[in-house]
Amino acid sequence: MEVYEGKASFKGIAIGKIAEMKKTETVVRRVHVDNTEHEIARYHAAKEQAQAEIMELHDKALKEVGEAQAEIFEVHSMFLDDFDDSVENIINEQSVNAEYAVATTGDNTAAMLAAMDDNPYMQARQTDVKDVADRVIRDMNGGSGHGNEFTEEVLLVADDLAPSETVSLDKSKVLAFVTREGSTNSHTAILARTMNIPALCQTPVPKEADGKLGIVDGFTGKIFVDPDEDTLKKYQNLADAEAEKKRLLKELKGKDTVTRSGRKIKLYANIGGIGDLNFVLENDAAGIGLFRSEFLYLQSNDYPSEDEQFKAYRTVAEMMAGKEVVVRTLDIGADKQVDYFKLDKEDNPALGFRAIRICLTREEVFKTQLRALYRASAYGKIDIMFPMITSVWEVERAKQLCREVQAELTAQNIPFKQVPIGIMIETPAAVMVADDLAEQVDFFSIGTNDLTQYTLAIDRQNQHLERFFNPHHPAVLKEIQMTIEAGHRHNTWVGICGELGADPELTETFVRMGIDELSMSPSSILPVRKIIRDME
Repeated sequence: MEVYEGKASFKGIAIGKIAEMKKTETVVRRVHVDNTEHEIARYHAAKEQAQAEIMELHDKALKEVGEAQAEIFEVHSMFLDDFDDSVENIINEQSVNAEYAVATTGDNTAAMLAAMDDNPYMQARQTDVKDVADRVIRDMNGGSGHGNEFTEEVLLVADDLAPSETVSLDKSKVLAFVTREGSTNSHTAILARTMNIPALCQTPVPKEADGKLGIVDGFTGKIFVDPDEDTLKKYQNLADAEAEKKRLLKELKGKDTVTRSGRKIKLYANIGGIGDLNFVLENDAAGIGLFRSEFLYLQSNDYPSEDEQFKAYRTVAEMMAGKEVVVRTLDIGADKQVDYFKLDKEDNPALGFRAIRICLTREEVFKTQLRALYRASAYGKIDIMFPMITSVWEVERAKQLCREVQAELTAQNIPFKQVPIGIMIETPAAVMVADDLAEQVDFFSIGTNDLTQYTLAIDRQNQHLERFFNPHHPAVLKEIQMTIEAGHRHNTWVGICGELGADPELTETFVRMGIDELSMSPSSILPVRKIIRDME
């Protein structure tokens, strides 16, 4: 028996045959050509085919894993459109074959992204660019993709997994993901959480393990290859216990989230777009505590119009059938960059021009979103939440813009409802003036990811600092307690929408602190409900 340890991306136990991800090797040679026009035509024909394939993947991802995960294929499509000038220039100037020009363009673009130390989101897109380039080259040579078809359930092992590879898989045959590279915030890790299966990253499994029996322990971050009889029996019992837990959790659908002593907690879901609603409804969330509206901007080539936003918000409001939908206003900046915003390069973007600071500087962009939100409020229960608040004047100005939008809609005879206003508590400054802020709003939602980052002075995107990034730090927990107490002093309800909201180790702590609402990924709703219902 061999044991290999990595980092757990999602908890759980899986037992099955190990299957190494088969990747089509793209071998490209530099070949001199005389007819450059023919090569350019070959490239454009392959590009058109690749674009069609990418959109098919987008639609498949939308149905299977939601809009937030499908958005990456919009990025793939944009990368491919940007290839044209470089590919044509290389073919014309060097008189070389189209495959070589595409591969070179992909390598150059990936190298450029790798150098973007100030933009972790774009830096992480290197794999996507290579994936796009490989797809075009395969299409030029009649390739048919990765060819991973499994006849049985497997523990899938790979160096890393591109989004197109994960979406193309028959997910009913995947028991767990194990990658040698990647991070706990990678696309694969997010997909594992959506699929509710264990996942490990940064795990040095040898390729020779292919075909052998394996056990993935998503609790300790280990994979066992060729386990001995005692280990296999132990983990089979653990797997059976986990399966029983899942069965019991299904019985909780439709039940109230209430402690035995009668204390009721609102369990809401976090979503990135319309495509995630299926998981919200499937997991019986009482509402949506965080609609990340920035995904409407991230997946667009230009500022989304008022009507485009209105349709998205209206759809969510209608499908939630009167349940609360908290929409966080535009939260662009830091690790979420959008080219058409033309934001200046910053030495420390996490402390720079982002979220409410952009909205209060570019008020017409902000008012377009507010108009769409107020219009959608006529079709359901919409709440508006402002991110990255540090002072009272920011809230007062944002509310003034809300009043201006309401006056405009009234003058135009466009229906809307009075909308509850809330703010994110994700800076120590907001915690310290929470009493003053509570007088301005209807609710607080604590963003524990950023609150931890700013409290501990640690860049949460920096993988080298993971051991220092501790969301359970006493200072963070004390800030959460202070925020709850300040909110309740002013009859303002308080929730948590960061990662800690789904942390089962802290559920009882938060309930005893007096939290009113917890918002989390849809798959965490029922496990957290069970913990709360078992509390006194």
